[in-house]
Amino acid sequence: MQDCIDKEIFIEAPVSRVWNAVTSADEFSAWFGVKLESEFAEGAAMEGMITNPKYSHIRLKLTVETIEPETRFAYRWLPYALDPDVDYSAETPTTVTFHFTPANGGTHLRVTECGFDKVPEWRRELAFKMNSNGWEQQVARIQRYVLTGSPDA
Repeated sequence: MQDCIDKEIFIEAPVSRVWNAVTSADEFSAWFGVKLESEFAEGAAMEGMITNPKYSHIRLKLTVETIEPETRFAYRWLPYALDPDVDYSAETPTTVTFHFTPANGGTHLRVTECGFDKVPEWRRELAFKMNSNGWEQQVARIQRYVLTGSPDA
């Protein structure tokens, strides 16, 4: 089983625009499908309710790890922690990192999520599969959001 998810996409927009789409809490909320309650800051613990009706009972929690302007942004969270009857608080979070690289007049965006080897074995494979599929969709949503103003366009 792999420890890291790795997704990449090219976005025909400057790094500054893609950076803002990912690191502004309001813009992140728009494409990710969450309503974050505060702005990103290194070390900040952030929360917000998922806006997808299927998961609207879920409160997303993450902790910002790294902000390197227009280069790298990372946070930690508990992957695929969606069952309200499970206490995930003792688990080790994974780290999601967004890497921004100027390329061909646009931005090469790479998203990695690592640390699945620390996810409890009973849910590791499902968490990896669901988040891998999720990041495939999310990088496309970021691209659509940056290019059209809507992740669903």
